[in-house]
Amino acid sequence: MPSDDDLALADDVSGQLIRLLRLMDRRQAQYQAEHPDAVERATYFLLVHLVKGGPQRAGALAEAVHSDPSTISRQVAHLVRLGLVERMADPEDGRATLLTATDEGRRVFEENRRMRIQRFAEMLADWSVADRRKFTELLGRFASAFEDRQRT
Repeated sequence: MPSDDDLALADDVSGQLIRLLRLMDRRQAQYQAEHPDAVERATYFLLVHLVKGGPQRAGALAEAVHSDPSTISRQVAHLVRLGLVERMADPEDGRATLLTATDEGRRVFEENRRMRIQRFAEMLADWSVADRRKFTELLGRFASAFEDRQRT
């Protein structure tokens, strides 16, 4: 059973995470308002999976992002309309369809990645290298613990 001090510290951590998520949501909403052709975060996440993981069937993509096939279908249709993803016949089973990022989809992914990295580099510029490395380590450890907890 966690002690009162443990619970108080957990409250502080969760409060800071909630604050961060709200700031990120606000920033995302602002970006969407300024860029009418912007892709919403959940849909963009599919593009990320296709760029990094290569062509996939919709069912595998749904499983990878822990979403239901109907949601994935709607989001993929949007990405296809934008020209960021295309459907192609599965070479192993011509009856099946693979989803793949287009050249434009890869360009959009790389541009977004570059801008994100630049923003984070600017935010962390006045942190020591040791602090940045420790933060990366602890954040990764926390994300892994969160992921493990979700599985149980």
